[in-house]
Amino acid sequence: MEAGKKPHVVCMPAAAQGHITPMLKLAKILHTRGFHVTFVNTEFNQRRLLETRGPAALDGLPDFRFDAMWDGLSSPDADAHQNLPELCYAVMNTCLPQFMALLAKLNVPGSGVPPVTCIIADSVMSFAYDAAKEIGVPCAALWTSSACGFMGYRHSRQLIEQGFVPFKDEALVTDKGHLDTVVHGFRGMCEGMRLRDFHSFIRTTDREDALLNFVMAMAERLSLPNAVVLNTFDEIEGPVLDAMRDILPPMYTVGPLHRYASLVVPAGTVVDGLGSNLWKEEDDGLLEWLDGHGASSVVYVNYGSITVMSNEELLEFAWGLAGSGYPFVWNIRPDLVRGDTAVLPPEFMSSVSDRSMLTTWCAQEKVIAHEAVGVFLTHSGWNSTLKSICAGVPMLSWPFFSEQQTNCRYKCTEWGIGMEIGGEVKRVELAQMIQETMEGEKGHQMRKRSAEWKEKAVRATLPGGPAEANLDALISDVLLARFGSPNNEKK
Repeated sequence: MEAGKKPHVVCMPAAAQGHITPMLKLAKILHTRGFHVTFVNTEFNQRRLLETRGPAALDGLPDFRFDAMWDGLSSPDADAHQNLPELCYAVMNTCLPQFMALLAKLNVPGSGVPPVTCIIADSVMSFAYDAAKEIGVPCAALWTSSACGFMGYRHSRQLIEQGFVPFKDEALVTDKGHLDTVVHGFRGMCEGMRLRDFHSFIRTTDREDALLNFVMAMAERLSLPNAVVLNTFDEIEGPVLDAMRDILPPMYTVGPLHRYASLVVPAGTVVDGLGSNLWKEEDDGLLEWLDGHGASSVVYVNYGSITVMSNEELLEFAWGLAGSGYPFVWNIRPDLVRGDTAVLPPEFMSSVSDRSMLTTWCAQEKVIAHEAVGVFLTHSGWNSTLKSICAGVPMLSWPFFSEQQTNCRYKCTEWGIGMEIGGEVKRVELAQMIQETMEGEKGHQMRKRSAEWKEKAVRATLPGGPAEANLDALISDVLLARFGSPNNEKK
């Protein structure tokens, strides 16, 4: 297809690692279908990507380009996290004109790119729905979290109306007994949901809490785009997806995206090599180190890109890993410890020197899929959860924030592939949980269920399977619905 006649999709991810990664996978898949792709980062993250992946990392191709949009925020520290309340404010109040200006630039005749014909926006970046309507092109929203996570967000207003939120007293925010309160009548959610199983933003005493109101607004605004794309598959979240279909625009499940992309994006090509990690990946012989261990014998530990903990919690995790007796791989970001640099004591390092591999960041998809990995100790982010499901690896979950608590609930009680670490981690209990997962009866059951879900995830992404069929429908029904019409003009 001639460059000027290609459909042109603008992909607008949210400015966090867990959102950028699946959006880039989807963008690569669409590129294989003949789309010209413009992938939009915030200027903050554009700088981080160039810093971590090198000055040529975002060169792309003539028909797969990266662009940047000012988000109203800046930081001199390339490894800093953006301030979430400030970022939420920017999304709601200042990003729309910036995005409109970028679209106008792309649509200038003679710009070297075809006119924008459709937009895929992260559901967090809902200003893009308004921009798409303004320039007259279809817009699909990519929901990057779990379907169960969405329903938890969507029920925020119901929790408020029933008097559960905001919490009546600050002490209740961390009170185990109160958080264990079971709630009923929440459509689409599993039975026995407790307050602690909903997203972390409900744990506030302030009805005007910025993050609570932001996620509630984003979940409710998901009714506005022309379609909703989900990084999940129907077999694992069927009941939740059925409830969502009753309240949202047409939905297309195209996940697990990381596996689907690995099958359809030609290996070794420039597009295949385009990365999204905001942290510099380290190899240092990690995969070779795993090669030297037996099947399902290694614990893999990674708390994601945003989770932080206290120094005391870091030490409990460290000595729990040491006490388990198993070899382990542990990703320790420099900012993992809240307000400080993560430093492990020399006595710990010497005690595990012959059975540990410590990195700051690694190619997680390859590590989890390695046959030596027997359990994944995780924060329960959705990308990590899907990778573990696709690899057939059971999980120990220490949810930190957002909908990670909901993911943890479902993997432990609905899918049978996880165990939850209590909010206050203790080294002895952690060591026992690792041992139980690796060699106990509970671990045997989890491993069996994990293998079953792996098979279903693989089946969902095979050629001719549900992911491909749903993508076909998304492209024909939504993304190309107005292709060939003068849809770059205001309608």
